[in-house]
Amino acid sequence: MTLLLIVAGLTAVIHMVNTFIYSVRLAGVRTERLAMALSLFQVIFLIASTANLIQAPLMSSIVEHTINAGLAQISDNNLLSSSFYQSQLAGLNTKIRLVILSGTVGTVVGGLLMPAFVSVFVRGIMLLEEIGSVPRMFLRMVFLPRSVIAITRKVRFPGPGRFRDALREPLHIPVHFLIANIFITGIWTTGVLSALYAGALIPNFRSTATLTSGIINGIAAVLAATVVDPTAAMITDQAMRGAREEKDVRQMSVYLAITRLIGTLVAQAIFVPAALIIQAAVGLIT
Repeated sequence: MTLLLIVAGLTAVIHMVNTFIYSVRLAGVRTERLAMALSLFQVIFLIASTANLIQAPLMSSIVEHTINAGLAQISDNNLLSSSFYQSQLAGLNTKIRLVILSGTVGTVVGGLLMPAFVSVFVRGIMLLEEIGSVPRMFLRMVFLPRSVIAITRKVRFPGPGRFRDALREPLHIPVHFLIANIFITGIWTTGVLSALYAGALIPNFRSTATLTSGIINGIAAVLAATVVDPTAAMITDQAMRGAREEKDVRQMSVYLAITRLIGTLVAQAIFVPAALIIQAAVGLIT
């Protein structure tokens, strides 16, 4: 259970940081320093990358324990047909769904904290411009914490009215890339998890099944790079040039966070079907 809680916590952090990505463009527009905003966020994104590196082997360990528990009770030839192993798979299914749910929770937290994050990030951008170096900026934050305290004191958490107002405004951004974001998030959220579960369905070829996650995430990455990111960049650049209002970028950030939330719920629906597709694909190549 402790291992599962750690995986769930790391997953929540990953999704929270990835939700913050949507507000970086807004901070860039407000400061008119978009390139600096994107560069500074890469440092923050290292948190999600590190969490992902730790989460993946821990989740794999949970799957391996499920398979080994079955093999300890039943012979390899009768493993999949045994009621004991089926109960183990049901437990694994529940655990993975809890991990996906933690991604949903992380997305909700990230969405609620987006305005506060923008406020802090804007001040971080200006501080970076003043100091001129990320390492020196972090050293200043460590040895002169008064600057950090001053920034955090000015943060105001938004009430529900702010999000309600953003949703009530007429939609000024393309619908197609919001819909695409739902499916991209769903695929990305469940890609590795479905591959791991498929490995438990075919334990003799679990390494092959697990490695298919790279293909699945690759598909999501291609879709994001060709559909979502260019449209978001276009809207941001138009706001920077004055062709759009800043509120359009704010609206885009809110709706991308909402569609990301929906995508994590879609992941619950496609988790098992995706695992079965992976299982069938592995059967064709082995």
